[in-house]
Amino acid sequence: MVLLSVSNLKKYFPLQKSFIERVISRRKQYVKAVDGISFIIREGEVFSLVGESGCGKTTTGRLIVRLETPDSGKIVFDGKDITFAKEKELRPLRRKMQIIFQDPYASLNPRMTIGDAIAEPLIIHGIADKREAREKALEMLVNVGLTPPELFYKAYPHQLSGGQRQRVVIARAMILKPKFIVADEPVSMIDVSLRASILKLLMKFKKDFNLTMLFITHDLAVARLISDVVAVMYLGKIVEIAPVDELVENPLHPYTKALLSSVPTIVPQMKREKIILKGDVPNPINPPSGCRLHPRCPLAIERCSKEEPKLKYVGNNHYVACHLL
Repeated sequence: MVLLSVSNLKKYFPLQKSFIERVISRRKQYVKAVDGISFIIREGEVFSLVGESGCGKTTTGRLIVRLETPDSGKIVFDGKDITFAKEKELRPLRRKMQIIFQDPYASLNPRMTIGDAIAEPLIIHGIADKREAREKALEMLVNVGLTPPELFYKAYPHQLSGGQRQRVVIARAMILKPKFIVADEPVSMIDVSLRASILKLLMKFKKDFNLTMLFITHDLAVARLISDVVAVMYLGKIVEIAPVDELVENPLHPYTKALLSSVPTIVPQMKREKIILKGDVPNPINPPSGCRLHPRCPLAIERCSKEEPKLKYVGNNHYVACHLL
């Protein structure tokens, strides 16, 4: 069963200009953060969105949980079109969809205790009174491995380590027992030694609550560990979608191949030919015509600079946007 469907989603952010720039040119410019992407996520699935920084992954996650309003396109969650839903209509859905932010410190109120931060969603949604919310928050602290819970309940964010704050953010998201989670780079800002434990915690909640998850990461190695399906994103576009094993064993898009070739491995048969893309990521204000990768792609042909490739089905639930196929 499809829980989330995204169709031709777009989000452009207006560029802020100085006074002099506005006098010289009145033409408005936009950062094309998300530029016409489509995908589905089935119930109980971990769908990973992978790509370099600035490709539009985080904006996509924020659009889906409606922290940002799309410019165009369609978002259908649990059978309901939420693309342009008002806040009053979204309120009941907030219980079903939550987000885990990349920076746990920035997403926690520094003047609110950890316990109050976790209990607050229960009170806001009228699920529990203050006493019941406290009990559930203490129980959730134990579930995320923060013990003794009474000690952490009274603590403030600055008194915790990065890994502990990330567990708090996960606890706050899971206290409502949502159906869907957007996990935005949940392990990128914590020590490498702690990443496995955070991923294990997320997968425990997935199993316990039958969670559906959009997992956002720049690391294909992490995506392979927990994903069912992976979508590769480049400069606001999705260039490849496939089941995780199919994508890793049979990458077809040059950008996906380049990402995979950069993943370190100690297994000789897993080593790939190193693919180095030319230059830097183009400016998202004026992206290249045709295929957006063509200025950097070692395999580009003339057609690539003129015609934008569409996602095409190539078998085995595998979709690729490349003229070479």
